[in-house]
Amino acid sequence: MTNYYQTLGVNRDATPDQIKRAYRKLASQHHPDKGGDKAKFQEIQSAYDTLSDPQKRVMHDNPQQHFGGQPGHPGFNFESIFDIFGARFQHPQHPQQRQQQRAMMTLWITLPDAARGGKKTISVGTHQGTSTVEIDIPKAINDGDSVQYGGLGPGGMDLVITFRIHPNPRWERQELNLITNHTIDVWDLILGQQLEIQDLLGNTLSVNIEPGTQPNTLIRLRGRGLQHRSGQTGDLFIRMQAQIPADIPENLLNVIRTTYQK
Repeated sequence: MTNYYQTLGVNRDATPDQIKRAYRKLASQHHPDKGGDKAKFQEIQSAYDTLSDPQKRVMHDNPQQHFGGQPGHPGFNFESIFDIFGARFQHPQHPQQRQQQRAMMTLWITLPDAARGGKKTISVGTHQGTSTVEIDIPKAINDGDSVQYGGLGPGGMDLVITFRIHPNPRWERQELNLITNHTIDVWDLILGQQLEIQDLLGNTLSVNIEPGTQPNTLIRLRGRGLQHRSGQTGDLFIRMQAQIPADIPENLLNVIRTTYQK
């Protein structure tokens, strides 16, 4: 069995924040879009998916406790079988409690999924296999939020979904606000520039860089963050990171030396 703690380079007693920071660092290093190895990135993603989910982490730490043994013997967890299919069932003690039954499941989505919201078709585990249902994801849903969908569970019971959002190596979320880094030539910071960047959903935005902008300045685009289903919108913050050109003309260096030499 793969040791996901070793995959992320954290201790077994690592906190959720430590696990998230380790994931962000490794995902950024090995992301296929940046030339990283796809298999390594998928392994890092699997490690984070497991260790960031409390139930999955317990199962990873104690595999024999959850899957060993036989029904009726120590170590057998019948409900864990249904977790494999994505849903967990609460069985009523009395027939009159049938209407109170709920199917519980965890659904991982991306940050763009959370930003867009809307319809999504998912598979729900049942005793006989899986069934397909369509759900409506609320816009700007938070990581860890649960939503109850009436009658969409197996046998017509309610379906309660806890949404988890994959950390995005390019975007940081703070409530409805989004923060991203953008590397720009240092001369563009000095002289000013008009840039075009893409937001989380791929829309092209125009950004005006004022002359003399300092490195790591946050440029704010109001109303371009996440939009809540209530209509409230957050802002988009772009952190300008300076990049010094590798080849600077000697005559320009001489001007700089002459101007700034003490």
